Amino acid sequence: MKIARPATDAPSSWFKSSYSNGAGGECVECAHAVDTALVRDSKKAEGPILSVRVHAWRAFIRDL
Repeated sequence: MKIARPATDAPSSWFKSSYSNGAGGECVECAHAVDTALVRDSKKAEGPILSVRVHAWRAFIRDL
């Protein structure tokens, strides 16, 4: 897992979690890079991005 500032070549296809309700609560956005899942706070898109290898992300989601 890595936390990084957004790069200029960051993907533009961010999508919100299906659990985000738009009421100003906790919102998570995700994007897919080559072999990495990217996660960020939708309210602070200019903030840090969590970068996780796809296989680790899938295991995390499966174990939830």
